[in-house]
Amino acid sequence: MRILICDCSVDYSGRLTAHLPMASRVIMAKNDGSVLIHSDGGSYKPLNWMTAPCTISEREVEADEAEAGITQVWTVKHTKTADQLVIKIATVHDDISRDLGIDPGLEKDGVEAHLQELLAAQIEILGPGHRLVRREYPTAIGPVDILARNSDGVAIAIEIKRRGEIDGVEQLTRYLELLNRDPLLAPVTGIFAAQEIKPQARTLARDRGIECLTLDYDTMRGLDDADSRLF
Repeated sequence: MRILICDCSVDYSGRLTAHLPMASRVIMAKNDGSVLIHSDGGSYKPLNWMTAPCTISEREVEADEAEAGITQVWTVKHTKTADQLVIKIATVHDDISRDLGIDPGLEKDGVEAHLQELLAAQIEILGPGHRLVRREYPTAIGPVDILARNSDGVAIAIEIKRRGEIDGVEQLTRYLELLNRDPLLAPVTGIFAAQEIKPQARTLARDRGIECLTLDYDTMRGLDDADSRLF
């Protein structure tokens, strides 16, 4: 991984266009090919990013750019789409490169991990015709618990929690923003699944077009027959 703390501007072009004016930011270039631009705020959500697979090239600084204090110009191009970032770097405050090695991955709470396993095996809980694509679907900001498709072939990102709160909805929202930039997946809908979902989390999910699903852990494990209950 390479991390630059620098003054930079960023121009994105693709499905839309966006511009970040010159300011002090952090640029993260990961070994998987992804590039993320962060500010000193906004939690851990990047201001802009390019997911792998992509290529990074550096060109000569033009005369007018040099007069404006630009010292480097990076062009980050996605290899499967027309998306690209042009990063113009002025002052570099720090430049760090380090090999982080192979990450062992996120170890989830035992119940959350088991819920994920059970839902993946019983994906029909979502409705007839649903099929599993993959558990722990990788993205540049972390793995999505489950990626599935419904009977119409629409992709569904599922975030699973033991207790569903607002931060879980925010997490799923970030995954959806990223996944919907992939033309091979978009449009991607979201399902927030938990044993218990707080009212505030349901309200936020509804506002963002995310479906909520309450999971019955005992029934999914075959320890409780819901059909034979009196109440």
